[in-house]
Amino acid sequence: MAAYRVSEAASLLGVSDDTVRRWIDAGLLTATGDAPVRIEGADLAARAVETARGTEDPTGVARSARNRFVGLVTRIEADGVMAQVDIQAGPHRVVSLLSREAVEEMGLAVGSLAVAVVKATNVIVEAPRS
Repeated sequence: MAAYRVSEAASLLGVSDDTVRRWIDAGLLTATGDAPVRIEGADLAARAVETARGTEDPTGVARSARNRFVGLVTRIEADGVMAQVDIQAGPHRVVSLLSREAVEEMGLAVGSLAVAVVKATNVIVEAPRS
């Protein structure tokens, strides 16, 4: 099973090394007795799921889509009929192309709260070579 150093775990969770150490001290993550300290991949994955429950969806609408990213609009580039909207949702940047009319009807502007809903028929998974 995979195990990660504190710095790797921190990078994967989007927190500081000190936060990971505090979580270990508080019993929220279990560290191995190895030197350097390592965190088991399954334990780290469980913590990642727990910390990802951060921002609630402000729409209050029940949907079947699970790939929902709540964030802030960071950029809008409108040209003619179409517009590109960038949303920063935690560590994820989501870019959407939609009509300029839709952007205007929703009142989207830089700094607006928005939810990006991703529906895809194909998801590509990559992993580093061992």
